[in-house]
Amino acid sequence: MALKRSYTAVVERNVQWSGAFTTEPYEVAWASEAIFFIRALDMNGERPINAQVQISPDGIHWVDEGTTCTLPQQPDEVAFCKVSHFGGWLRVSGTLPDNQTITVIVYLTLKE
Repeated sequence: MALKRSYTAVVERNVQWSGAFTTEPYEVAWASEAIFFIRALDMNGERPINAQVQISPDGIHWVDEGTTCTLPQQPDEVAFCKVSHFGGWLRVSGTLPDNQTITVIVYLTLKE
């Protein structure tokens, strides 16, 4: 039995999201499963906000994959969303209400 290959990429580091946001796209064609971990460093506002996983065949044209997660509700909290069927590229996107911000670190963990 072969050992599975895995890799963790930090796709956002100490980035403040406001309004419409997307993470940096990441090429993942070799992987069979992926988990985004979203860690809140700082935030204002208290409403729960959902983010969605997006997929792309080329890293340019994007479509919602269907998986969503609720962003962390307080600093140092971690949210995650898992996907196992995707194209060549992944990212997370969403929209925060006016005057609401969240500063995040986003990790993408991949496994074949």
